[in-house]
Amino acid sequence: MKVLITDEQSLFRDGLSLRLKEINQDIIILQSSSIAEMQKILSRETDTDFLILDIDLAELNASEVINKIKAIAPNTKIITTSTSEDIRNIKKILSFGTKGYIPKKLDSNILSGALKLILDGGTYIPPVMLNNNIDYSDYNSTKSLKKNLTNRQSQVLDLIAQGKSNKQIAYDMGVSEATVKLHINALLRSLKVNNRTQAVITAQKMGLI
Repeated sequence: MKVLITDEQSLFRDGLSLRLKEINQDIIILQSSSIAEMQKILSRETDTDFLILDIDLAELNASEVINKIKAIAPNTKIITTSTSEDIRNIKKILSFGTKGYIPKKLDSNILSGALKLILDGGTYIPPVMLNNNIDYSDYNSTKSLKKNLTNRQSQVLDLIAQGKSNKQIAYDMGVSEATVKLHINALLRSLKVNNRTQAVITAQKMGLI
């Protein structure tokens, strides 16, 4: 797997590189610090699987930049990062068919989960977009949900938040992976989310972990 990281801050590029290597040691990582440099690399490295792009570099021409990327590297999946958490911007970028929008303020554990989700074929939606109309400050509803979670489900939730895989969770709990999957599916239904990363984000917002 080959990933190109485009960001003007070398520290951020290096940080993402470390996170990606933690997920998969065999990932080939390329770096660029500008849109122009990114385009040159994509033209040369036609087998690039993922592009992680600081969309702030595109300024007001995000759609134009993304269209150019698709023209140059139609098989490269685009992941965007940004300092902005404006819902309108996020909706706009995701509508272009990108595989995720990762705010730079994201917690390191959630960042790893977001990257793993995308590399596994999913799409990452940031916390501000999840259940945007739900008020998690409702103490009674949160208390009720806590009561509905079994001890095993709560344990699984904590282990997911630590970034552990199903196999690792099964080992820690002394159960089969099939049992872990059952607990995770029950958690997703209870939290009304679609994947593990969203479950962690939602649980944190509700004060469950």
